[in-house]
Amino acid sequence: MRVSVVYGETDSQHWIHLKLPVGSSVEQAIKASGILDRYPVIDLRCHKVGVFGKFTQLDADLGEGDRVEIYRPIIADPKTVTRRPKE
Repeated sequence: MRVSVVYGETDSQHWIHLKLPVGSSVEQAIKASGILDRYPVIDLRCHKVGVFGKFTQLDADLGEGDRVEIYRPIIADPKTVTRRPKE
């Protein structure tokens, strides 16, 4: 089956297309993508992951065409950040 793994930085996005056996998990896709070697800052114990914008677990099964997303941690609390003025 074909799936993709995506990871976004502040200035770029990385989208890796993969072909995996049916029944592969989110974690297997992430490891097979090689993204963990490229970005050692990604820690699957801390970073949340999802499929098509919905949080999921690392052991969740993937389906044909799924997009696995690795989310960066939020560094600012949206409740305490002042709104930017409209331009």
